[in-house]
Amino acid sequence: MKLLTRSSLRHLASHRTQLVLSVLGVALGVGVVVAIDLAIQSARTGFEISAETVSGRATHQIVSDLGSVDEGILRKLRVDLGIRQAAPVVEAVGASSLVPGRALTLLGVDPFSEGPFRPYVAGSGGELDVSGFVATPYAVVLSSETAEGAGVEVGDTLPFTHEGRAYPLTVVGTLEPQDRLARIGLSDVLLVDVASAQDLLDMSGRLSRIDVRLPEGAEGERAAERVRRSLPDGARLETAGTRTEAMSGMIRAFDLNLTALSLLALIFGMFLIYNAMTFSVVQRRGLLGRLRALGVGRGEIVRMILREAFWIGAVGAAFGLVIGVVLGRGLVRLVTRTINDLYFTVSVQGVGVDPGVLVKGALLGVGATVLAALPPALEAASVSPRLATLRSASEERARRGVPKAARVGVVLGVVGGVLMAIPSRSLLLSFTALFLVILGMALLTPLGTVVLVSAARPLLRRLSGLLGSMAARGVVTSLSRTAPAVAALVIAVSVTVGLGVMIQSFRGTLIQWLDGTLQADVYVSVPGPRSARATGTLERALIDTVVTHPDVAGHSTYRAIDVVVPEGPYRLVALDLDPRGEDAFDFLSGSPDAAMRAFREGSGVIVSEPFAFRRGLDVGDSVSVRGSAGSRSLEIAGVFYDYGAEEGTVMMDRELYDRLHEDEGVTSLALFLEEGTDAERVVAELLARVPEGRTLTVRTDGALREASLAVFDRTFRVTGVLRLLAFIVAFVGVLSALMALELERAREFGVLRAVGLTPDQVRRLVLTQTGLLGLVSGILAIPVGLVLSWVMIFVVNKRSFGWTLGMEVGPEVLVQAVALALVGALVAGVYPAWRLAKAEPALALRGE
Repeated sequence: MKLLTRSSLRHLASHRTQLVLSVLGVALGVGVVVAIDLAIQSARTGFEISAETVSGRATHQIVSDLGSVDEGILRKLRVDLGIRQAAPVVEAVGASSLVPGRALTLLGVDPFSEGPFRPYVAGSGGELDVSGFVATPYAVVLSSETAEGAGVEVGDTLPFTHEGRAYPLTVVGTLEPQDRLARIGLSDVLLVDVASAQDLLDMSGRLSRIDVRLPEGAEGERAAERVRRSLPDGARLETAGTRTEAMSGMIRAFDLNLTALSLLALIFGMFLIYNAMTFSVVQRRGLLGRLRALGVGRGEIVRMILREAFWIGAVGAAFGLVIGVVLGRGLVRLVTRTINDLYFTVSVQGVGVDPGVLVKGALLGVGATVLAALPPALEAASVSPRLATLRSASEERARRGVPKAARVGVVLGVVGGVLMAIPSRSLLLSFTALFLVILGMALLTPLGTVVLVSAARPLLRRLSGLLGSMAARGVVTSLSRTAPAVAALVIAVSVTVGLGVMIQSFRGTLIQWLDGTLQADVYVSVPGPRSARATGTLERALIDTVVTHPDVAGHSTYRAIDVVVPEGPYRLVALDLDPRGEDAFDFLSGSPDAAMRAFREGSGVIVSEPFAFRRGLDVGDSVSVRGSAGSRSLEIAGVFYDYGAEEGTVMMDRELYDRLHEDEGVTSLALFLEEGTDAERVVAELLARVPEGRTLTVRTDGALREASLAVFDRTFRVTGVLRLLAFIVAFVGVLSALMALELERAREFGVLRAVGLTPDQVRRLVLTQTGLLGLVSGILAIPVGLVLSWVMIFVVNKRSFGWTLGMEVGPEVLVQAVALALVGALVAGVYPAWRLAKAEPALALRGE
C-alpha cells in the first residue's frame, strides 16, 4: 500500500495543472450549492426571527383576514373570559429615509400588557422608559443598532413612511437586548405606543391582532375553545406562528428551484472528476499494467484511484465551502430582493453560516467526486495487464462503448419521460426526471460527436487540408478522452440554452399577459413594501381628487387582501369594473361570457390558474370565502391566466365583497381617459394634486408595464448568475480535459514535428481540434437545451408555480450557445497549443 500511495502522489505531483483544475471544479460546484443554500436559509431565517421577535411568547393570536380586529374583543377576553394574558398589537410595514433600502416594522404595543409576551418593552422590570414612551406624542423606541445606522439619538426625529404618508416619530429610547436573536429581530422594528399607532394608521378602535397566552394541555384547549366561541364573525383564534409558517411556505417552490439549479453545477463537477480520473487512468495505463503483472490486485487498484478521488474531493470541498460563504453574501441580496418583490417583506443583515449547510456541501463534494471516479476505477481494474499497456485497446473499448452508451442514454431518457408523465405535483419527482434526462443526453453525446465529426471531416479537409482531416480524425481516435469533455460542455451549454429559452418564454408570456391585462390608461396606488403588486389603502379624499379629473372618463376600483388559510395563502380581490376593463381576462377554463356574467351578478367568482391548480379546482367547483358575517361557499365561474400572484387569486365583484366584508377600502384605481388625451400630462397633473406629506404612485399603462418587466428581470437575475457559474464550472472541466488530452499527445506531436510539421502548424492543428470540439458541443447543446427548456417550462414550472407558459425560442439564444461553446473550447486550447508548438521534438519523443 505504501508503494501504491507513493505512485499516486508521484502521478499527482507530475500533473499539477490537471490536479489544480480538478480541485477547482469541485470547489466551484460545492461553492455554488453552499452559496444558494446559505442565501435561501439566511433570507428564511431572517424572516422567521423577525416574525418570532414581533410575536414574542404568545401561544395564540386573534386575527382577521381583513387585517384588523375590533379592540372590544380584548375587553371581552379579560373581563368576560378571565384571560388576563392578552395584549393588543398594531403592526405595519414601512420605510424611513434615514435607513434606505430596508423595510421597517412599526409595532404598536401596550407596555403594561407586554410582560408575558415581550419583556423588553414591559412596563415594569423592562428596558423601556414607560413614562416617555406613553406621554410623548408619536414616541418611538428602536434598537441601538438601528439608531446608530440611522444617525439618530434620543430626542431626534425619525421620519417613517407608510402607504405614501410620512409620519415624524420622536426617538425616546433605545434597546440593547442581550439575546443575539432578539437583537437581530429588533433591528428592523420600531416600537410605538398602541394608541399612537392607531392614530398614525387611522385604525381607531381596531387592532392588527391580539396576542394571547394560554396554558398548556387540556386546560389550554378548553380555554381556546371558549375564546373561539366568543369571537365575532370575521375574527378567529389561531396558533402563534401559523401565519409565519404559511408565509414562509409560499417560497418553498422558489427555494427548491434555486437549489435544483445549483445542484446542476455539482453535476458538471462530477463530469469534471470523471474526466480527470479517466485521464489519470489512461495516462497510467502502462504503469497500471505493470502493477497488475507484479501481482497488485484489482481491489487495490480500485482503492488507489478512489483514494485519490477522495482527497481531491476533500480538498476541493474545503475550498468550495470558503467560496460558498463568500458567494452567499452576494447572492443573499438577490434572493432577498426576489422574495421582497414576489412574496413578503424580509430584511437580512448578514449571512448566517449554518454548520449543517457546510456539512451537506462537504458530503456532496466528496461523495460526488468518489462516485464520478468509480467508473474509471472499475475500468482500470477490469483490464488485463497486457491490454492495459496498449492505448489502442483503451480507445477500441471506447469506440465499442459508443452504441452501448447511446442505448443506456435512450433508456434513461425514456425513464425520465415516464416519470414526468406521472400525474404528480411532486417537485422531487420532477427534478429526478430532469436529472435522468440530463444524464441520458450526456450518454448520447459520444454518438452525436462521432456523427458530427464524421460529417464535418470532408469540409475540414477542403478548408484546412491535411491538418483539418487530422484534427477531425484525432477527435474520434481519442474518444475515451474527448467524449467526456464534449459531454460536460454540451450539458453546460444546454443548461444555458434551457434557462435562456425558459426566461425568454416566461418574459414573452408575461408581455402578452400585460398587454391584455392593462386595459386602462393610468393606474393609481399607494407605495407599498412589495414592488410586484399594489398594497395598502387609498384615502377617500385622494380617490375623489383622482376620479374627478376632467379627462377621466371612467374608472375601475381594485381591493386586495392577503388571506391565510390551512390550504395555503391566497389573494382575495374585489373589482368594481368599468365596462372597458372586462376584456382584461383571458380564460383558461369556462366560457368568458358566462364567467363575466356570473362575476357581475355576484353569483360566482373567478380564480387564477395557480389557485385552481394548487387546490385541484375547476369551473363548477366551490371555494369557501370567509367574511365578516361568516364563511360563504361560492361557485367558480371561470379560471383565468394570471402571472401576478404565484400563491393564487380569487376575484369577485365589489358588491358581493361589500356584502361579505365590512371594508370600504380601495387598494388601487384604473383610470380610463377621454379619447386622444395625453396620459403623461394627466399623470403629472394628478401628482400635482397630491397634498403635501402624501405620496401616490401614478403610472401610465406603459410605465406600469415597464415596471412589471423590471421586477421580472430582477427576479431572474439570480438565475442568470447560476447560468454563469454553471458554465464556469463546466469550462474548468473542459479546460482540464482538453489540456490533458493535448498534452498527453506530446509524443505524437513530437513525431509530427520530427517529420516536418512546423510550430505554427502544430498550433493550428491543436486549435482546429479544440475548436471542432467546441463547435460540436455547441451544435449538440441546442437540441439538448430545447428538451431541457420544454421540461422546465411545461413540467417543472407547472408543478412549481402552476403557470402555463408559451414556449418561445429566439435565434439569439441558439447562436449564443454555439458561440459560447466554440469560444470556450478555443480559449481552453490556447495553452496546450502554445506549449506543444514550442516543445523540442527530441524531448517530446522521450516524453519529457
